[in-house]
Amino acid sequence: MTDTRRTRVLIMAEAANPEWVSVPLVGWSMARALAGVADVHVVTQIRNREAFLRAGMVEGRDFTAIDSEAVARPLWKLGSLLGGGEGRGWTIQQAVNTIAYPWFEHQVWKKFGAAIRAGEYDLVHRITPLSPVQQSPIAAKCRRAGVPFVLGPINGGVPWPKGFEAEMRQENEWLSRLRGLYRLLPARRATLRADAILVGARQTLADIPDQHLARCVYLPENAIDPARFWRRADHGPAVAGGPLRACFIGRLVPLKGVDMLIEAAGPLLAQGRITLDIIGDGPVRPALQAQASTLGGAVRFHGWQKHEAVQDIAAGCTMLTFPSIREFGGGVVLEAMALGLCPMVIDYAGPAELVTDTTGFKVPIGPRGAVIAGLRAALEHAVDHPAEVAAKGDAARLRVEALFTWARKAEQIAAVYDWVLGRTTKKPDFFGVSTAQGASRAA
Repeated sequence: MTDTRRTRVLIMAEAANPEWVSVPLVGWSMARALAGVADVHVVTQIRNREAFLRAGMVEGRDFTAIDSEAVARPLWKLGSLLGGGEGRGWTIQQAVNTIAYPWFEHQVWKKFGAAIRAGEYDLVHRITPLSPVQQSPIAAKCRRAGVPFVLGPINGGVPWPKGFEAEMRQENEWLSRLRGLYRLLPARRATLRADAILVGARQTLADIPDQHLARCVYLPENAIDPARFWRRADHGPAVAGGPLRACFIGRLVPLKGVDMLIEAAGPLLAQGRITLDIIGDGPVRPALQAQASTLGGAVRFHGWQKHEAVQDIAAGCTMLTFPSIREFGGGVVLEAMALGLCPMVIDYAGPAELVTDTTGFKVPIGPRGAVIAGLRAALEHAVDHPAEVAAKGDAARLRVEALFTWARKAEQIAAVYDWVLGRTTKKPDFFGVSTAQGASRAA
Protein backbone atom coordinates (compact mmCIF):
# COMPACT_ATOMS: atom_id res chain seq x y z
CA MET A 1 0.00 0.00 0.00
CA THR A 2 1.28 3.47 -0.93
CA ASP A 3 1.87 5.92 1.91
CA THR A 4 -0.10 9.00 0.84
CA ARG A 5 0.16 11.12 3.98
CA ARG A 6 2.27 14.25 3.93
CA THR A 7 5.84 13.86 5.08
CA ARG A 8 6.52 15.33 8.52
CA VAL A 9 9.76 17.29 8.33
CA LEU A 10 11.77 19.16 10.93
CA ILE A 11 13.62 21.80 8.91
CA MET A 12 16.78 23.32 10.31
CA ALA A 13 17.35 26.72 8.71
CA GLU A 14 19.68 28.65 10.98
CA ALA A 15 19.79 31.39 8.32
CA ALA A 16 16.28 32.10 7.03
CA ASN A 17 14.80 35.56 6.67
CA PRO A 18 12.29 36.98 4.17
CA GLU A 19 13.60 40.52 4.65
CA TRP A 20 17.23 39.79 3.83
CA VAL A 21 19.05 38.58 0.72
CA SER A 22 21.51 35.86 -0.25
CA VAL A 23 21.60 32.75 1.98
CA PRO A 24 18.91 33.90 4.47
CA LEU A 25 16.46 34.53 1.63
CA VAL A 26 17.24 31.12 0.12
CA GLY A 27 16.65 29.48 3.50
CA TRP A 28 13.34 31.26 3.97
CA SER A 29 12.11 30.68 0.42
CA MET A 30 12.96 27.00 0.42
CA ALA A 31 11.38 26.39 3.81
CA ARG A 32 8.17 28.14 2.79
CA ALA A 33 8.02 26.29 -0.51
CA LEU A 34 8.44 22.95 1.26
CA ALA A 35 5.42 23.79 3.42
CA GLY A 36 3.39 23.33 0.25
CA VAL A 37 4.42 19.69 -0.18
CA ALA A 38 5.05 18.51 3.40
CA ASP A 39 4.10 19.20 7.01
CA VAL A 40 7.10 21.23 8.12
CA HIS A 41 8.25 22.88 11.29
CA VAL A 42 11.12 25.32 10.83
CA VAL A 43 13.83 25.78 13.44
CA THR A 44 15.74 29.02 12.93
CA GLN A 45 18.02 31.36 14.85
CA ILE A 46 16.53 33.96 17.19
CA ARG A 47 17.69 36.87 15.00
CA ASN A 48 15.06 35.82 12.42
CA ARG A 49 12.15 35.63 14.85
CA GLU A 50 10.62 39.07 14.30
CA ALA A 51 10.77 38.74 10.51
CA PHE A 52 9.02 35.35 10.74
CA LEU A 53 6.28 36.91 12.86
CA ARG A 54 5.88 39.86 10.47
CA ALA A 55 5.49 37.34 7.64
CA GLY A 56 2.52 35.77 9.43
CA MET A 57 4.24 32.70 10.84
CA VAL A 58 2.95 31.42 14.17
CA GLU A 59 5.60 30.69 16.74
CA GLY A 60 5.32 27.22 18.21
CA ARG A 61 3.10 26.00 15.39
CA ASP A 62 5.06 26.98 12.27
CA PHE A 63 8.49 27.68 13.68
CA THR A 64 10.76 27.72 16.69
CA ALA A 65 13.46 30.34 17.25
CA ILE A 66 16.62 29.05 18.94
CA ASP A 67 18.64 31.52 20.99
CA SER A 68 22.29 30.68 20.37
CA GLU A 69 23.44 34.30 20.61
CA ALA A 70 25.68 33.70 23.61
CA VAL A 71 28.06 31.91 21.24
CA ALA A 72 26.98 33.20 17.83
CA ARG A 73 27.15 36.96 18.41
CA PRO A 74 30.72 37.29 19.72
CA LEU A 75 31.97 34.89 17.06
CA TRP A 76 30.15 36.83 14.32
CA LYS A 77 31.79 40.03 15.54
CA LEU A 78 35.16 38.29 15.54
CA GLY A 79 34.62 37.04 11.99
CA SER A 80 33.61 40.49 10.79
CA LEU A 81 36.69 42.02 12.41
CA LEU A 82 39.06 39.45 10.90
CA GLY A 83 37.34 39.60 7.53
CA GLY A 84 37.58 43.35 7.24
CA GLY A 85 33.83 44.08 7.04
CA GLU A 86 31.90 45.25 3.96
CA GLY A 87 31.07 41.68 2.91
CA ARG A 88 34.75 40.70 2.73
CA GLY A 89 36.47 37.63 4.12
CA TRP A 90 33.72 35.08 3.37
CA THR A 91 36.05 32.15 4.09
CA ILE A 92 37.02 33.67 7.43
CA GLN A 93 33.36 34.02 8.40
CA GLN A 94 32.73 30.38 7.50
CA ALA A 95 35.74 29.27 9.53
CA VAL A 96 34.45 31.12 12.59
CA ASN A 97 31.00 29.66 12.03
CA THR A 98 32.38 26.14 12.30
CA ILE A 99 32.54 26.92 16.03
CA ALA A 100 29.22 28.74 16.33
CA TYR A 101 26.96 26.50 14.24
CA PRO A 102 27.40 23.24 16.22
CA TRP A 103 26.15 25.12 19.29
CA PHE A 104 22.97 25.96 17.38
CA GLU A 105 22.45 22.27 16.56
CA HIS A 106 23.15 21.36 20.19
CA GLN A 107 20.30 23.67 21.21
CA VAL A 108 18.04 22.18 18.51
CA TRP A 109 18.63 18.69 19.85
CA LYS A 110 17.88 19.79 23.42
CA LYS A 111 14.55 21.17 22.20
CA PHE A 112 13.55 18.49 19.68
CA GLY A 113 15.64 15.42 20.46
CA ALA A 114 12.86 13.67 22.38
CA ALA A 115 10.33 14.32 19.59
CA ILE A 116 12.76 13.02 16.98
CA ARG A 117 13.43 9.86 18.97
CA ALA A 118 9.68 9.38 19.45
CA GLY A 119 9.14 9.37 15.67
CA GLU A 120 7.16 12.60 15.54
CA TYR A 121 9.11 13.56 12.40
CA ASP A 122 9.67 11.37 9.35
CA LEU A 123 12.98 13.08 8.66
CA VAL A 124 15.18 16.02 9.59
CA HIS A 125 16.41 18.33 6.84
CA ARG A 126 19.21 20.88 7.23
CA ILE A 127 18.69 23.61 4.63
CA THR A 128 21.12 26.21 5.91
CA PRO A 129 24.02 26.76 6.31
CA LEU A 130 24.60 26.11 2.60
CA SER A 131 28.35 25.80 3.09
CA PRO A 132 29.72 22.22 3.04
CA VAL A 133 32.33 23.41 5.55
CA GLN A 134 29.65 23.52 8.28
CA GLN A 135 29.25 20.12 9.88
CA SER A 136 26.11 18.70 11.49
CA PRO A 137 26.65 16.79 14.74
CA ILE A 138 22.90 16.21 14.84
CA ALA A 139 23.23 13.84 11.85
CA ALA A 140 24.73 11.10 14.02
CA LYS A 141 22.02 11.57 16.65
CA CYS A 142 19.29 11.24 14.02
CA ARG A 143 20.96 8.10 12.72
CA ARG A 144 20.95 6.54 16.19
CA ALA A 145 17.28 7.50 16.54
CA GLY A 146 16.46 5.79 13.24
CA VAL A 147 15.25 9.04 11.63
CA PRO A 148 16.64 9.94 8.18
CA PHE A 149 18.74 13.07 7.88
CA VAL A 150 18.84 15.12 4.65
CA LEU A 151 21.61 17.63 4.05
CA GLY A 152 21.57 20.56 1.68
CA PRO A 153 21.67 21.90 -0.85
CA ILE A 154 25.31 22.54 -0.04
CA ASN A 155 27.49 24.68 -2.26
CA GLY A 156 31.00 26.06 -2.03
CA GLY A 157 34.64 25.22 -2.42
CA VAL A 158 35.19 27.06 -5.69
CA PRO A 159 38.94 27.77 -5.99
CA TRP A 160 40.08 31.25 -6.90
CA PRO A 161 40.91 31.21 -10.62
CA LYS A 162 44.54 31.71 -11.55
CA GLY A 163 45.49 35.23 -12.50
CA PHE A 164 43.15 36.91 -10.00
CA GLU A 165 45.36 36.88 -6.93
CA ALA A 166 44.97 40.65 -6.54
CA GLU A 167 41.19 40.28 -6.30
CA MET A 168 41.63 37.51 -3.73
CA ARG A 169 43.76 39.82 -1.58
CA GLN A 170 41.27 42.68 -1.97
CA GLU A 171 38.48 40.36 -0.80
CA ASN A 172 40.65 39.30 2.18
CA GLU A 173 40.30 35.67 1.11
CA TRP A 174 43.77 34.49 2.12
CA LEU A 175 42.24 31.79 4.31
CA SER A 176 40.71 30.09 1.26
CA ARG A 177 44.15 28.55 0.66
CA LEU A 178 43.65 26.54 3.85
CA ARG A 179 40.01 25.67 3.28
CA GLY A 180 40.74 21.96 2.82
CA LEU A 181 41.46 21.65 6.53
CA TYR A 182 37.71 21.47 7.15
CA ARG A 183 37.91 17.81 6.08
CA LEU A 184 39.57 17.15 9.44
CA LEU A 185 36.58 18.36 11.46
CA PRO A 186 35.31 15.64 13.83
CA ALA A 187 31.68 15.65 12.65
CA ARG A 188 32.49 15.48 8.91
CA ARG A 189 32.20 11.71 8.62
CA ALA A 190 28.82 11.62 10.36
CA THR A 191 27.57 14.58 8.30
CA LEU A 192 28.46 12.89 5.02
CA ARG A 193 26.60 9.75 6.10
CA ALA A 194 23.35 11.69 5.63
CA ASP A 195 20.61 9.66 3.97
CA ALA A 196 20.59 12.18 1.11
CA ILE A 197 22.98 15.01 0.24
CA LEU A 198 21.61 17.70 -2.03
CA VAL A 199 24.61 19.14 -3.89
CA GLY A 200 24.26 22.55 -5.51
CA ALA A 201 27.31 22.59 -7.79
CA ARG A 202 29.65 20.28 -9.67
CA GLN A 203 32.66 21.62 -7.78
CA THR A 204 31.03 20.71 -4.46
CA LEU A 205 30.13 17.29 -5.84
CA ALA A 206 33.77 16.70 -6.81
CA ASP A 207 34.78 17.42 -3.21
CA ILE A 208 32.65 14.61 -1.76
CA PRO A 209 34.39 11.26 -1.21
CA ASP A 210 33.36 8.52 -3.62
CA GLN A 211 31.79 6.30 -0.98
CA HIS A 212 29.08 8.90 -0.33
CA LEU A 213 28.17 9.73 -3.94
CA ALA A 214 25.39 7.15 -4.17
CA ARG A 215 23.39 9.32 -1.75
CA CYS A 216 24.06 12.59 -3.59
CA VAL A 217 21.48 14.40 -5.73
CA TYR A 218 22.51 17.37 -7.86
CA LEU A 219 20.19 20.29 -7.12
CA PRO A 220 21.22 23.98 -7.42
CA GLU A 221 19.98 25.88 -4.39
CA ASN A 222 18.60 29.00 -6.04
CA ALA A 223 15.14 29.52 -7.48
CA ILE A 224 12.74 32.39 -8.07
CA ASP A 225 9.24 33.41 -7.08
CA PRO A 226 7.29 34.21 -10.29
CA ALA A 227 5.18 36.71 -8.34
CA ARG A 228 8.34 38.73 -7.63
CA PHE A 229 9.70 38.58 -11.19
CA TRP A 230 6.73 39.21 -13.44
CA ARG A 231 8.12 41.85 -15.81
CA ARG A 232 9.40 40.97 -19.30
CA ALA A 233 12.58 42.26 -20.92
CA ASP A 234 12.13 44.62 -23.86
CA HIS A 235 14.10 43.24 -26.83
CA GLY A 236 12.26 45.37 -29.36
CA PRO A 237 14.59 48.41 -29.61
CA ALA A 238 17.73 46.29 -30.07
CA VAL A 239 16.11 44.03 -32.67
CA ALA A 240 14.92 47.15 -34.50
CA GLY A 241 18.50 48.42 -34.76
CA GLY A 242 18.84 50.45 -31.58
CA PRO A 243 21.63 50.03 -29.03
CA LEU A 244 21.82 46.83 -27.05
CA ARG A 245 20.99 47.73 -23.47
CA ALA A 246 22.86 45.61 -20.93
CA CYS A 247 22.85 45.65 -17.13
CA PHE A 248 24.87 44.41 -14.19
CA ILE A 249 23.19 43.66 -10.86
CA GLY A 250 25.17 43.02 -7.69
CA ARG A 251 27.69 44.23 -5.16
CA LEU A 252 30.41 46.45 -6.53
CA VAL A 253 33.41 44.53 -5.24
CA PRO A 254 36.54 43.29 -7.04
CA LEU A 255 35.46 39.69 -7.63
CA LYS A 256 32.36 40.77 -9.60
CA GLY A 257 34.58 41.89 -12.49
CA VAL A 258 32.66 45.04 -13.41
CA ASP A 259 35.90 46.82 -14.27
CA MET A 260 36.64 44.10 -16.84
CA LEU A 261 33.14 44.52 -18.24
CA ILE A 262 33.54 48.27 -18.72
CA GLU A 263 36.96 47.80 -20.33
CA ALA A 264 35.66 45.08 -22.65
CA ALA A 265 32.58 47.07 -23.65
CA GLY A 266 34.48 50.36 -23.94
CA PRO A 267 34.59 50.67 -27.75
CA LEU A 268 30.95 49.61 -28.14
CA LEU A 269 29.88 52.00 -25.38
CA ALA A 270 31.79 54.87 -27.01
CA GLN A 271 30.18 54.09 -30.37
CA GLY A 272 26.68 54.12 -28.88
CA ARG A 273 26.09 50.48 -29.80
CA ILE A 274 25.66 49.41 -26.16
CA THR A 275 24.45 51.07 -22.98
CA LEU A 276 25.19 49.68 -19.53
CA ASP A 277 23.06 50.06 -16.40
CA ILE A 278 24.94 49.18 -13.21
CA ILE A 279 22.59 48.39 -10.33
CA GLY A 280 24.24 48.02 -6.94
CA ASP A 281 26.77 49.62 -4.68
CA GLY A 282 30.03 48.84 -2.98
CA PRO A 283 33.57 49.97 -2.23
CA VAL A 284 34.82 49.98 -5.84
CA ARG A 285 32.02 52.20 -7.15
CA PRO A 286 34.14 55.41 -7.20
CA ALA A 287 36.86 53.65 -9.22
CA LEU A 288 34.28 52.28 -11.67
CA GLN A 289 32.70 55.71 -12.11
CA ALA A 290 36.12 57.17 -12.85
CA GLN A 291 36.77 54.39 -15.37
CA ALA A 292 33.46 55.08 -17.13
CA SER A 293 33.74 58.87 -17.05
CA THR A 294 35.13 59.12 -20.58
CA LEU A 295 32.32 57.11 -22.20
CA GLY A 296 29.83 59.91 -22.64
CA GLY A 297 27.13 58.76 -20.24
CA ALA A 298 26.73 55.32 -21.79
CA VAL A 299 27.28 53.79 -18.34
CA ARG A 300 24.63 54.65 -15.75
CA PHE A 301 25.18 53.95 -12.05
CA HIS A 302 21.90 53.45 -10.18
CA GLY A 303 23.31 52.54 -6.77
CA TRP A 304 21.42 50.28 -4.40
CA GLN A 305 17.75 49.92 -5.36
CA LYS A 306 14.72 48.26 -3.83
CA HIS A 307 13.61 45.01 -5.45
CA GLU A 308 10.77 46.61 -7.40
CA ALA A 309 13.05 49.28 -8.84
CA VAL A 310 15.69 46.70 -9.80
CA GLN A 311 13.09 44.82 -11.81
CA ASP A 312 11.89 48.01 -13.51
CA ILE A 313 15.42 48.92 -14.63
CA ALA A 314 16.38 45.39 -15.65
CA ALA A 315 13.20 44.82 -17.65
CA GLY A 316 14.16 47.73 -19.88
CA CYS A 317 17.33 45.88 -20.84
CA THR A 318 18.14 43.04 -23.21
CA MET A 319 21.05 41.36 -21.45
CA LEU A 320 22.45 40.70 -18.00
CA THR A 321 26.23 41.02 -18.17
CA PHE A 322 27.59 39.30 -15.07
CA PRO A 323 31.38 38.74 -15.23
CA SER A 324 31.88 37.51 -11.65
CA ILE A 325 34.98 35.35 -11.43
CA ARG A 326 34.01 33.40 -8.28
CA GLU A 327 30.31 32.91 -7.71
CA PHE A 328 28.90 29.92 -5.84
CA GLY A 329 25.20 30.10 -6.72
CA GLY A 330 24.37 33.04 -8.95
CA GLY A 331 20.79 33.71 -7.87
CA VAL A 332 20.81 37.06 -9.67
CA VAL A 333 21.37 35.21 -12.94
CA LEU A 334 18.17 33.21 -12.45
CA GLU A 335 16.28 36.38 -11.53
CA ALA A 336 17.40 38.07 -14.73
CA MET A 337 16.57 34.97 -16.77
CA ALA A 338 13.08 34.98 -15.25
CA LEU A 339 12.59 38.47 -16.72
CA GLY A 340 13.65 37.21 -20.14
CA LEU A 341 17.11 38.78 -20.10
CA CYS A 342 19.83 36.95 -22.00
CA PRO A 343 22.65 36.26 -19.49
CA MET A 344 26.35 36.63 -20.27
CA VAL A 345 28.46 34.98 -17.58
CA ILE A 346 31.96 33.65 -17.01
CA ASP A 347 32.19 29.92 -17.69
CA TYR A 348 33.24 29.10 -14.15
CA ALA A 349 31.36 27.90 -11.07
CA GLY A 350 27.73 28.65 -10.20
CA PRO A 351 26.39 30.89 -13.00
CA ALA A 352 27.88 28.66 -15.70
CA GLU A 353 25.80 25.76 -14.37
CA LEU A 354 22.58 27.75 -14.72
CA VAL A 355 23.19 28.99 -18.27
CA THR A 356 23.18 26.75 -21.35
CA ASP A 357 24.30 27.51 -24.89
CA THR A 358 20.67 28.04 -25.89
CA THR A 359 19.85 30.38 -23.00
CA GLY A 360 22.87 32.70 -22.89
CA PHE A 361 26.56 33.30 -23.46
CA LYS A 362 29.43 31.81 -21.47
CA VAL A 363 32.85 33.47 -21.67
CA PRO A 364 35.80 31.13 -20.97
CA ILE A 365 37.71 31.66 -17.74
CA GLY A 366 41.38 32.53 -18.06
CA PRO A 367 43.84 35.25 -17.12
CA ARG A 368 42.46 38.75 -16.83
CA GLY A 369 43.42 39.78 -20.36
CA ALA A 370 41.82 36.68 -21.83
CA VAL A 371 38.57 37.27 -19.94
CA ILE A 372 38.39 40.87 -21.18
CA ALA A 373 39.02 39.72 -24.74
CA GLY A 374 36.36 37.04 -24.40
CA LEU A 375 33.81 39.50 -23.02
CA ARG A 376 34.53 41.93 -25.87
CA ALA A 377 34.11 39.22 -28.52
CA ALA A 378 30.85 38.01 -26.95
CA LEU A 379 29.48 41.55 -26.70
CA GLU A 380 30.39 42.29 -30.32
CA HIS A 381 28.61 39.11 -31.39
CA ALA A 382 25.55 40.06 -29.35
CA VAL A 383 25.41 43.54 -30.87
CA ASP A 384 25.63 42.06 -34.37
CA HIS A 385 22.97 39.40 -33.69
CA PRO A 386 20.15 41.02 -31.64
CA ALA A 387 17.56 38.46 -32.74
CA GLU A 388 19.74 35.66 -31.35
CA VAL A 389 20.02 37.56 -28.07
CA ALA A 390 16.24 37.91 -27.92
CA ALA A 391 15.75 34.19 -28.63
CA LYS A 392 18.20 33.23 -25.90
CA GLY A 393 16.39 35.54 -23.48
CA ASP A 394 13.05 33.88 -24.27
CA ALA A 395 14.62 30.43 -23.83
CA ALA A 396 16.17 31.53 -20.53
CA ARG A 397 12.77 32.52 -19.17
CA LEU A 398 11.26 29.17 -20.18
CA ARG A 399 14.15 27.28 -18.54
CA VAL A 400 13.56 29.09 -15.26
CA GLU A 401 9.83 28.43 -15.39
CA ALA A 402 10.43 24.72 -15.99
CA LEU A 403 13.18 24.05 -13.45
CA PHE A 404 13.88 26.97 -11.15
CA THR A 405 10.76 28.23 -9.42
CA TRP A 406 10.41 27.64 -5.70
CA ALA A 407 7.31 25.53 -6.28
CA ARG A 408 9.28 23.32 -8.67
CA LYS A 409 12.17 23.17 -6.21
CA ALA A 410 9.82 21.94 -3.50
CA GLU A 411 8.52 19.21 -5.81
CA GLN A 412 12.08 18.13 -6.52
CA ILE A 413 12.97 17.94 -2.85
CA ALA A 414 9.72 16.11 -2.08
CA ALA A 415 10.83 13.47 -4.60
CA VAL A 416 14.09 13.15 -2.67
CA TYR A 417 12.11 12.70 0.55
CA ASP A 418 10.12 9.89 -1.07
CA TRP A 419 13.34 8.20 -2.17
CA VAL A 420 14.92 8.51 1.29
CA LEU A 421 11.79 7.12 2.94
CA GLY A 422 11.62 4.16 0.54
CA ARG A 423 8.44 5.23 -1.21
CA THR A 424 10.33 5.14 -4.50
CA THR A 425 13.40 3.10 -5.41
CA LYS A 426 15.01 5.20 -8.16
CA LYS A 427 17.23 8.08 -7.10
CA PRO A 428 15.88 11.36 -8.51
CA ASP A 429 17.82 13.02 -11.35
CA PHE A 430 16.52 16.44 -12.35
CA PHE A 431 19.39 17.83 -14.43
CA GLY A 432 21.18 14.83 -15.91
CA VAL A 433 24.32 15.43 -13.85
CA SER A 434 26.07 12.18 -12.98
CA THR A 435 26.89 11.56 -9.32
CA ALA A 436 28.63 8.26 -10.08
CA GLN A 437 32.17 9.64 -9.88
CA GLY A 438 33.92 12.18 -7.75
CA ALA A 439 37.07 12.93 -5.84
CA SER A 440 38.62 9.83 -4.26
CA ARG A 441 39.26 11.05 -0.75
CA ALA A 442 38.79 9.52 2.65
CA ALA A 443 35.90 10.93 4.66
